[in-house]
Amino acid sequence: MVIMLDEIKLIKPTIQYGDDIMAFRKELLTAGEEDAFDGCGRLKNYTTAEEWLKNLAITENEDTCPKGRVSSDVYIAIRVSDNRIVGIIDLRHHINHPILSIWGGHIGYTVRPSERNKGYAKEMLRLNLQNCRNRGMDKVLLTCNRDNIASEKTIIANGGVFEKEVEVDRSFIKRYWITL
Repeated sequence: MVIMLDEIKLIKPTIQYGDDIMAFRKELLTAGEEDAFDGCGRLKNYTTAEEWLKNLAITENEDTCPKGRVSSDVYIAIRVSDNRIVGIIDLRHHINHPILSIWGGHIGYTVRPSERNKGYAKEMLRLNLQNCRNRGMDKVLLTCNRDNIASEKTIIANGGVFEKEVEVDRSFIKRYWITL
């Protein structure tokens, strides 16, 4: 049986999606996934969509990005059929950073718990790789925990080539490069 993936698009978040952004945040927290906000532009730390959107605007530009952070673009993955957020993904403009260059990488993503195992992460990453190409990038680093088989499959399906594992705080992170 072939399951057809609903079409999604990546867009910059706007206040129009404010309620769904906060519902996405609540769903992760309710599912007990306080640590599962990868690629979400620190959404966990904000109690209103307005605050979060202001933070994203500041971090998009290298000149306004807070010291110690890396400029990035955050996108929401919208399912076209019902205009619902199914995931959030970011694109870090560079990884000249002590953490990102070792185990953070250029891209992080999270799929809404109720929308997992439907192929959305794979499609989100595929679409975001086009954003990387549009920025003139030729190679990107993606990482995942050793035991995150779903993320590993997503990365490999999008051309990820395993480089090595690194140990971070007694856990192991797999590093993959995707040539664009």
